[in-house]
Amino acid sequence: MKPFTVPKYILLWSLTIAILVTIASLLGLYDPAIYIDETTNWASQAQGQDIGNLLAVVSLLISGYFYSKKSYKAALVWIGTLLYLMYAYVVYAVAVHFNGLFLVYVTVLGLSSYALLFTITQLRAHFDMSGSVSVRRFAGYTLAGIGILISFLWLSELIPALLAGTVPASITEAGLWVNPIHVIDLAIVLPAFILSGILALKNKRDGLFFVGPWLVFSALMAASIVFAMIIIGLSDGFSAVLPPLVMVSLVMVLSTLAAWRYLRQLA
Repeated sequence: MKPFTVPKYILLWSLTIAILVTIASLLGLYDPAIYIDETTNWASQAQGQDIGNLLAVVSLLISGYFYSKKSYKAALVWIGTLLYLMYAYVVYAVAVHFNGLFLVYVTVLGLSSYALLFTITQLRAHFDMSGSVSVRRFAGYTLAGIGILISFLWLSELIPALLAGTVPASITEAGLWVNPIHVIDLAIVLPAFILSGILALKNKRDGLFFVGPWLVFSALMAASIVFAMIIIGLSDGFSAVLPPLVMVSLVMVLSTLAAWRYLRQLA
């Protein structure tokens, strides 16, 4: 791996974001007033995200520490964790009723976004494409496959509803006008999964750079969805959530395995 300069503010940025996310997540889990205006379904999803966010805090602090010690693989984990936090806090900021944590949501979103913007260019410039071809292929196929799978899942729900002139049940149950997760996934995240995976398979530099962070993102996001489904299952029964719970758990395992195999070969 080519030598690269570590920005001096990495640890401060990581710690600041981690403190704010921890406060928001713990209050979301233990203060009933935070989600009092949400439907039971949407509140359960938010609390599952809160648990996933605490995992992201651990990931951010550990990767931030080793990034400050000039570990390139840790830097890519840090980037993937920031992508996850940006995604999560867009949803909190625009799809949770106004509450006492609103400015915390906005601050985490802003800090995570600027932390990414101020570091990603240098990291891309120092990326080294060396490594096992089989590991790169596994990472590329995994990421592109997850992107295609979830795209079909969302479209299989949205297209029939659009043709029938109805609202998808998941939106009604959540008490939303539209689901921001559908918007962010179909407009940004899933195309990024598919494109990064395909470019990695073609041995293109940008694909090989982004495949690691997006796999980290996928693992963290799948973990938060698993926790949300467990919370919903505990209140409503597991019969309805068991099939998607198994599918998302598989995505979590595959993403984690692919990310670990891919990143460990980097210096």
